[in-house]
Amino acid sequence: MQPTDERSGAPAWIDYAEFGRRFVTHAVTAARIEAAVSGMAGRGITIGPVSIGPAGLAGFVAEGKVGTPVVLHSGPRITFEVTVPVSLMLKVLLGGRKLRLEARVEIDVTLHARTADPLLIVIDIPPITQRDISFVLRAQAVESAWEWLLDPIAGVVQREVAARVNAMLADPQTRRGLVFDMEAMVGGTRSGHRDKTTFDWIDYDEFGRRFFARVVTRDRVFDVVERLAGRPIEVGPLRVGPRNAASVSVRGSVRVPRLVDRSAEPVAFDLTLPVSLDITVEVLQANRYRADVEVPLVLTARAADPLLLVIDVPPPDLDDIQLEFIAHGMRAATLGVFAGIKKHIVAQVARVVGRELADPSSRTIDVAARIDGAA
Repeated sequence: MQPTDERSGAPAWIDYAEFGRRFVTHAVTAARIEAAVSGMAGRGITIGPVSIGPAGLAGFVAEGKVGTPVVLHSGPRITFEVTVPVSLMLKVLLGGRKLRLEARVEIDVTLHARTADPLLIVIDIPPITQRDISFVLRAQAVESAWEWLLDPIAGVVQREVAARVNAMLADPQTRRGLVFDMEAMVGGTRSGHRDKTTFDWIDYDEFGRRFFARVVTRDRVFDVVERLAGRPIEVGPLRVGPRNAASVSVRGSVRVPRLVDRSAEPVAFDLTLPVSLDITVEVLQANRYRADVEVPLVLTARAADPLLLVIDVPPPDLDDIQLEFIAHGMRAATLGVFAGIKKHIVAQVARVVGRELADPSSRTIDVAARIDGAA
C-alpha cells in the first residue's frame, strides 16, 4: 500500500461503516458486473433430441449460443437487473415432417453485490429458475398442426436453458470471476477464498470496519513511517543565554522509528521517533553534547470523503518530548547554560518533525483511484 494523490485542505472525515458502503458502491459498477459475467458470452447450448407427445409422436433439437449479458438497471443496495440473451435454432420433427424455427430466449436475473468474511466482495447470483426465462419464437406462420407443440417446446427450452446456465455459473472459473478478495488485492498476494462456494455474509458497515483492521496493518504503516529514518535535523546557530552570549548549533538525524499497535477501532498506533543530536554550545569556546530525543506521536487510520484512507498524525506535544544528553568534557558538563537552551532544542525538534508531517500526501491513499486502477 503506497501513498498516492496529494490532497490539500483538511479532510472531511467519515466513519469506517460509511467507508464500507462507499467502497462497495464504487467498486461494483454496471460495467464491472457485465465484465464479471461476460465469460458466458459465446458459449454453446444444445438441447435434445427431446421427445414430445404420446409415444414420442414429435421431437425437437435446439442449438445455439449465449449472447453478451447486459445490465438493464441498477437498484438500491447495489443490485443489478441483468439480461442474458440466448439465440436458438430449433429443428422440429412431426410425423416425418420437419420444421425449422428461430427462438429468442432471455434470462432475467438480479445480481446483488454482497460482502463476506474475511474481506470479500461477491457478486451473488441466485439460481435461475424457469420463471426467469422468456421464450419467443420467430416464425411468420405456423400451421395449426404444429401449434400444439409450441407450449411443450417452450417449457422444455426454459427448463433446459435454466439448467445449462446454472451449470455455467457453477463452473469454477466463472465463480472465481465473481469473487474479489480485497485483502489479497491490496497485499498483492494470491487469494485462498476465490474458490469458495459458501460464504459467511457480513454487511457493508462491517466490511468497512474490517477493511481498516485487516488492511491498515502495523507492517504496512511501518513501511511508510520508516522513510523518516535518516531525515536530517539541523537547528541554529541560535543566540541564547544572558545577553545572547551563547551560540547553539544542533545537527542530527531521525533514527529508525518504533511502532506499536494501539487500538482496534479506530485503528491506531503509537509511534516513537528517536532522534540523535550533536549539540555545540559556543561560550568562549566550543562545548559539545550528545543528546537523545524521543518524539511520541499517535497515528490513526481514518476514512475521509470521498473515499480516502488517511493516516492522521497530530503535531507533537512539546511536553511529551523527552531529551537526555551527555556532555563531552568537564567544562561542558558544568556549563549551566545548557539547562536554559533545552526547551529551545525541544521546540526546534518539534518544529522540524511537524514540518515533515505537515504534508498528508505521503499518508493518504485514494482508494477509489486504486479500485479503478485495478479494474
